[in-house]
Amino acid sequence: MLRNLSSVTRSVFYNPQIGARFFSSQADFEKAQKNLKTLKEEPDNDVKLKIYALFKQATVGDVQGKRPGMIDFVGRAKFDAWNSLKGQSQDEARANYAKLIGGLVSEEAASTPEPTGPSIDGLENVDGLTVSKEGKIFKITLNRPKKFNALTLDMYKGIQKALEVSNQDKSTSITVIAANGPYFCSGNDLTNFKAAAGGTKEQVAEMANTAKVVLHDYVDAYIKHEKPLIGLINGPAVGIAVTVLGMFDYVIATDKSSFHTPFAPLGQSPEGASSYTFPLIMGSLRASELLLVCKKISANTAKDYGLINEVVPDNEFEAQSQKAIESFSQLPPESLRINKTLLRSFHKDQLLKVNDMECDLIAERWQSKECHQAIAAFIMKGSKK
Repeated sequence: MLRNLSSVTRSVFYNPQIGARFFSSQADFEKAQKNLKTLKEEPDNDVKLKIYALFKQATVGDVQGKRPGMIDFVGRAKFDAWNSLKGQSQDEARANYAKLIGGLVSEEAASTPEPTGPSIDGLENVDGLTVSKEGKIFKITLNRPKKFNALTLDMYKGIQKALEVSNQDKSTSITVIAANGPYFCSGNDLTNFKAAAGGTKEQVAEMANTAKVVLHDYVDAYIKHEKPLIGLINGPAVGIAVTVLGMFDYVIATDKSSFHTPFAPLGQSPEGASSYTFPLIMGSLRASELLLVCKKISANTAKDYGLINEVVPDNEFEAQSQKAIESFSQLPPESLRINKTLLRSFHKDQLLKVNDMECDLIAERWQSKECHQAIAAFIMKGSKK
C-alpha cells in the first residue's frame, strides 16, 4: 500500500511536522484564493503580477516553457514575474501567496468607510463617489484617491445619474464636481479595457460595445445638464477628466494641477465632445496641441487657452473655491437655468452629434490592434515602476 503513495504523501506520513505544515499552507492558500475574489478594488498591475507568479510557483513549480516574444507584452511580463521566483519551494510560494492576499484584504478593510446609505433620493451608493447637497450646491466628489480617482464603469454611471438627479432637484441651483486626494482624476481606469490587452476578438468587441454605451450616456448627461456646472480641479487631470471641461460653465484649478489628453500613446481617439469644444474654445492649433500631439499643459496655460477660469495657489484652493461656489449658488436659480439653456442652445444639437461620432470612432479604436498593443504596453510599463 505504501508503495502506491506519492513521494509527498509518504514524507507526510513519516514526518508529522512536515505534514502539518503542508496541510496548513495548503489550507491558507485555498482560503487566500477565495479572499482574492472578495476584493472590491483590483490590485495594481505590479501586485497582480506578483499574485500570478506566486500562484504559478505554488501550483506548478519553477517556470516552464519559452519566454513570449516582444509583441506579447502581457505574456512576457507574466513569464518574467514567474521566472523571478525560480528556486522558491511550492510550500513557500503558497505561504507567500496567502500572506500577500491577506495584506490586501486587511488594507482594503482598514480603508473602507462604513456605508452610510444614499444621502439623496434617487441615488444609490457607488464605490469611488460621494454625492451630497450643501445648501444650494449639488456636489459630486470623486473619492477614490488611492487609484488617483480613475473612473470605473460604475463611476461613469454614477456621475451620469447624479447629473440627471441634480437637473431635477429644485432645492439646489448649481452642480459642482470636485475630488478628494492629490489628483483630480487620472481618466479611465484601464481595467475597464483589460480585454483589449489580451482578450479574444469576441471579448474585445463586447468590451467595446459596453464601454461605448456607458461613455455615450455619460457625455450626453453633460450636454443636457441645465444647471451651471462648476469644476474644482485640485490636481492633475487626465483624459476624459480634461475633455469634458469644454462643457463646464466655470472651472477653478489649483496651481499644482495639470491637463493631459494622452490619446495617441494609447491608440485611442478624443471623446467628451472635445473634437468640437476645444477648437471652438482655444482655436484649432492649440486644440491640436492637446488632442493630436498630446501636450501636457499647466494650470496657467490652461487658463490662457480658455479651458479654465481661475488659477488659485494650492494652499488657498480649498477656501477660495468654497467661497466661490457658495457665492454662485446664491444667484437666482431659475435665472441661472434659463441663461445656461440659452448659451447651450446654439451648440446642443451639434454637441449631441459630435458625441455620437466620437463614441462610434473610439469603439472602433478599442478593437484595433494598435490600441491593444498600446494599452498592454502601458499596463506593463506601469507594473515595472
